Amino acid sequence: MFIAMNRFHVAVGQEEAFEDVWKNRDTSLAEMPGFQSFHLLRGETVADEGYTLFASHTVWARKEDFVNWTTSENFRQAHRSAGDRKPMYVGHPKFEGFSVVEGA
Repeated sequence: MFIAMNRFHVAVGQEEAFEDVWKNRDTSLAEMPGFQSFHLLRGETVADEGYTLFASHTVWARKEDFVNWTTSENFRQAHRSAGDRKPMYVGHPKFEGFSVVEGA
């Protein structure tokens, strides 16, 4: 199992707009081989840094399934307007990938 996370520092005051982008996105993750689940997580607001932490969290059967998603036309379509949302962010999103060692 492979877990892919992207961490976002969303500018304070942009949280609702950021959530709306995710809730209303055109996604085809469920069509991808090996895809198991998706969650958008909202963390704490770091007021002195001016952001609220968010993470997108996808679970895949194998790392290769995730890599195939990132090189697919579905991925390109899902991310086609990502650059339009730069004013929502404090810094760049950060990717973190994990292979599951133990889980229930």
